[in-house]
Amino acid sequence: MRDNTEPPVSLSDGAANRIAHLVGKDERPNAAFRVSVSGGGCSGFQYAFSVDEVADGDEVIERDGARVAIDPMSLMYLAGSRIDFVEQMIGAQFTIGNPNATSSCSCGSSFAV
Repeated sequence: MRDNTEPPVSLSDGAANRIAHLVGKDERPNAAFRVSVSGGGCSGFQYAFSVDEVADGDEVIERDGARVAIDPMSLMYLAGSRIDFVEQMIGAQFTIGNPNATSSCSCGSSFAV
């Protein structure tokens, strides 16, 4: 059982900064950075990212101006994960360090449990 003061998913400094920037550009008052998991991808499940409104039942994680929404089904696969934002010469992307994944594809956007 997790301590209620600890969020079920954590954000790196880079992810919090980038998410705050993206959500800040959206004019909807209930906007958040949505992280979800769906079937598909090379390894069975894939991550999806969007700016969306918070829905009933979402887990909302807030840190340093960043607001993340995760639906209950996706949270089952993401619990204990860490979201990061990495910038490299070939581009920038969100990555997820997921302790529940038994394997992942080389691009990091899909995983298996």
